Amino acid sequence: MPHLTILYTPNLERPADEGGTDMQSLCEALANTMVAQRDEAGHPVFPVGGVRVLAYPAAHAAVADGGAAGRAAGGSGEYAFVYLNLRMARGRSPAVHESVGNALDSCVKHHFAPLLARRHIGVTLQIDEGTEVFNSRTSSLHPLFQRG
Repeated sequence: MPHLTILYTPNLERPADEGGTDMQSLCEALANTMVAQRDEAGHPVFPVGGVRVLAYPAAHAAVADGGAAGRAAGGSGEYAFVYLNLRMARGRSPAVHESVGNALDSCVKHHFAPLLARRHIGVTLQIDEGTEVFNSRTSSLHPLFQRG
């Protein structure tokens, strides 16, 4: 942990000039943002080897009214939506939650600014901190980042 999962409407898979976006670059920017986070004592908030950003286009989607209001407003009526959910383990302070949320929000807003300016798109970012009822982890990634 932390794991950031992104679900999005498949119309965002298009090239940028057709109203889409580069989801791989968003994933990389968000991962870099997560790795850069520090707590009040200056320590990394997240272990580098635990950072995961995964994005999935929805196989099926329905957004709002199906486009009626968008067409009435003079647009194509095609909406897009992105849902980002960061799940992290317990133990971080409210100040860290806020700073991580603000950093991720800034990254997301920067990435989607061109789309928000020219098409109808909704973007939601949520952070959950949870109590695991079962938690098993197997990884050979962490040792890569613990070397001298």
